[in-house]
Amino acid sequence: MKTHKVLAVLMALAGILLFASSLMAQDQDQDQGQAPAQDPPGRVARLSFSDGSVSFQPGGEGDWVEAVRNRPLTTGDNLWADKNSRAEFQIGSTSVRMDSETSVTFLELDDHTTQLRLSQGAVFFRVRHLDDQDNFEIDTPNSAFVVQRTGEYRVDVNAAGDESDVTIWQGRGEVTGGGASYTVVAGQRARFSGTSELDHEIDQLPGNDDFDEFAFSRDQREDRAESSNYISTETTGYEDLDEYGKWRYEADYGPVWTPTAVPVGWAPYRFGHWVFVEPWGWTWVEDEPWGFAPFHYGRWAYVGGGWCWAPGPIAVRPVFAPALVAFVGGPGFAVGVGFGPTVAWFPLAPREVFVPWYRTSPRYVNNVNITNTRVTVTQVTNVYNTTIINNNTTNVTRVTYANQRVPTAITAVSHDTFANARPVSANLAKVDTARLAAAPVTRAIPVQPSRQSVLGAGRPVTLKPAAAVVNRQVVATRTPTAPREPFEQRYNAANVRTEKPGVVQPPARTTPPESRPAPNTRLEEQGTPPRAEEPANRPAPSQGNARPEQAPPRPAGPPNVPRPPAVSGGHPLVRQAPPVQERPERQQSEQQKFNTWQQQRPAPAPRPESRPAPAPRSSPPSHEERPHK
Repeated sequence: MKTHKVLAVLMALAGILLFASSLMAQDQDQDQGQAPAQDPPGRVARLSFSDGSVSFQPGGEGDWVEAVRNRPLTTGDNLWADKNSRAEFQIGSTSVRMDSETSVTFLELDDHTTQLRLSQGAVFFRVRHLDDQDNFEIDTPNSAFVVQRTGEYRVDVNAAGDESDVTIWQGRGEVTGGGASYTVVAGQRARFSGTSELDHEIDQLPGNDDFDEFAFSRDQREDRAESSNYISTETTGYEDLDEYGKWRYEADYGPVWTPTAVPVGWAPYRFGHWVFVEPWGWTWVEDEPWGFAPFHYGRWAYVGGGWCWAPGPIAVRPVFAPALVAFVGGPGFAVGVGFGPTVAWFPLAPREVFVPWYRTSPRYVNNVNITNTRVTVTQVTNVYNTTIINNNTTNVTRVTYANQRVPTAITAVSHDTFANARPVSANLAKVDTARLAAAPVTRAIPVQPSRQSVLGAGRPVTLKPAAAVVNRQVVATRTPTAPREPFEQRYNAANVRTEKPGVVQPPARTTPPESRPAPNTRLEEQGTPPRAEEPANRPAPSQGNARPEQAPPRPAGPPNVPRPPAVSGGHPLVRQAPPVQERPERQQSEQQKFNTWQQQRPAPAPRPESRPAPAPRSSPPSHEERPHK
């Protein structure tokens, strides 16, 4: 028993040393004027609704778990809505709905790119904001659909993967595949069958089915959200605030939101759990259905004996943060004798600077603060430069944090509860509030992640897409980021090396692994060659520990699933498609199809002059069948 305790203490100390070395490396890089690792994206997706059996697979992991509402979703993650199930995820003001037996992969999700892999099923999505540099793309087994305007869209893929349909109520987009590109406009449903060559047909809009009606009802719910008067619609998760709270005005903070019907002892960042999401590292997941926006944007204030959330300035696109909190205690901190290492935190108040525990640049620190609270760049620079660049950790403690002295604000749990994604509210540590209020504030989190940290709180499930669907290729117009290796392989590769006694070892190599396109993707040229961007290399879970030059090989896919033959010098799941070729006979055929579609369009219903025009959502009485799944 004593031996196990000694080993546990040694492992905890090893974890602390690894994190300390990571922070020192970051400080040295910035002292020498070197740029840190690439900044994390300012956008993520959020699972906002699920009905039935919805499964989730973190990027790079083989196991599937029950999808947990409010968990941030990012590049590499997979979602599966099983039979008779549906799901919805949001990315800022964009909402994507998944129908029964639908498989979606986040090939790329960053500040300007949303690239989704739809290998089977149907997705209905509404894009409400699209900047000139933004790219929204749905990749299917036989074609890639790129959104060109805001609007309402639906894409279907049949079970065999050889047919895809694009339906547009409002908007415009381009489909690329089989060496050709096709424009699809509002009021059309375009059908594409085949693989190497596509057979293209244009139909009128079909009558709305049950999935369409479900999606339209969710759109109407978003349109009624009054919170858009107080917060940017690009704040992911703002739509749920109306139903679970109310807005009021506070002289010191402006418009604030207060949750209703919360349990006794409720405090921000207490009713949920911690997970490890790359590249941010430790990330908070709140239990309440409304618990996304108030925990990744803005600040919390304790006013009049209760908590209220101040969203900060209405920015066009606020920057996502994993958790806007400050940690107290530091390495080896414990709340009492016999309890063991403790992790404690409290929510940041308005005008307090958030100092990330993950690797970032000073520019990122400015952006994540000024879009989430009302502070000046000078305030951010003073705190950041002193604590990070000058390595003066005592400066953090010199800041007077308003919520640290609120008796109910600080939450503390054991090291194991924190690291294993256990519910915080059910595993609270008994703490001395006076001691915590006087404890030093730290920017380091001395907890090493485990595989359970990555999987999160979802229960293991057996409901997942078939192996043939998981390994099905899709067509793409751009190269997504290379997929991550499984956590244990990356963790071991980043933190373990062999040393010989008596031989001085050179420092670990920091050369990133060779970039490669993501599996299950092949490239289609779209008139002009795709952007030749180098994919961003994500930091290892150790947050700064070096990776070896060659990582362990990725395990092969499920057995008995045939993979495409490997092309010389290529990837077995990636095939370069031929460029788009303009053919006169094809152009004449497409022109004839378009003219026929236009001639057969139903005449718009006359509208009274005294009333505004209805939304352009035409629905002929006849219903055309969707692709069979």
